[in-house]
Amino acid sequence: MSTLTCIAKITAKETHKNTVLAELTKIVLPTLSEKGCINYDMHIDNNDDTVFMFHENWESEQDLNSHLESVHIKKCFEIIGDMLESVEISRLSKVKV
Repeated sequence: MSTLTCIAKITAKETHKNTVLAELTKIVLPTLSEKGCINYDMHIDNNDDTVFMFHENWESEQDLNSHLESVHIKKCFEIIGDMLESVEISRLSKVKV
């Protein structure tokens, strides 16, 4: 089975960056308990504190899709949706060399 990697880039509006940070932080622990979650690492850009990056690894595409439909993710984005400049999600597969 091949691990699915996901990189999520979430950019907050400048005036809402602290609220977005607080709300995004709340989703980390529940996500780590989800079926198929291998890792779920939250980062902040060293040069732009409105940019938050998640590096995630999932056992399957289905596990990632279930995560995206989870209560804590939906609740978070209901709260912060209007506070964001953008959300970019990349689904990646490791290249075998």
